[in-house]
Amino acid sequence: MSDTLNVLQSAMPTVEAFALNLLVALIILVVGWSLSDFAGRWVHRLTSRSSRIDQTIVPILRSITVWTVRIFVLIAVLARFGVQTASIIAVLGAAGLAIGLALQGTLQNIAAGFMLLALRPIRAGEFVSIAGHGDGTVDEVGLFMTRLIQIDGIHVVLPNSLVWGSPIINYSRNETRRLDLQVGVRYGDDLDLAIGKLTELVNGHELVLKDPAPQVMAFDYRENAIIINIRVWAKADRYWDLRFDLYRTATQALHEAGLKLPIPVREIKTIEKS
Repeated sequence: MSDTLNVLQSAMPTVEAFALNLLVALIILVVGWSLSDFAGRWVHRLTSRSSRIDQTIVPILRSITVWTVRIFVLIAVLARFGVQTASIIAVLGAAGLAIGLALQGTLQNIAAGFMLLALRPIRAGEFVSIAGHGDGTVDEVGLFMTRLIQIDGIHVVLPNSLVWGSPIINYSRNETRRLDLQVGVRYGDDLDLAIGKLTELVNGHELVLKDPAPQVMAFDYRENAIIINIRVWAKADRYWDLRFDLYRTATQALHEAGLKLPIPVREIKTIEKS
């Protein structure tokens, strides 16, 4: 009996230490888990209010925040029981490096997707051109790929790394867009009359903005004509409607004013041999 009591007495410090570590570990686990949920909600609320962050990325940011805090909590719990966390971190680091090398291309697309969603050089519904790779209306910006819908209805899917690494021309980001259209007037015709008729046309057009003011000017001399440049501004979503309509009505206005369109003229001389 006395031997049993001695064994129990000698084991009491170890049991007390284990119980204390277990209690502290439970407290760390509960508090850390609660903090991770709180941090996740805080990030979700903060990013949801920001107009510069795409809502697609909000749940991802919340999950990353939550599990980052929880991983540190689990490492702290293991440390309370004497586990060598340095070796665990080294193993996790080596495993992460191996996975990263194996999935290098995929991770590049994910990183580029985060940058596209965070900085938002393109947004759904905008008409853009990815230099050398395609253009169209942005349908979706995902974590791996960006999908465009071309004018002819064809879907183009590009890896995010390709989109992020290429020049991006965004035709829809600004509310207004400038249109330059060139019309030829024959040499010998009344140039001032042509400029006046075209100025009257654009000033009265409902799709042409008054500010900046439209400009109609002699622009260039060609072989068979003087080129008049029509420079006007329009709403970005009505740009093509204005372009197509001016191509139709500009020549009609000149024709109604008695001006004829320039045609190539060649002078042919015949030489008679004696």
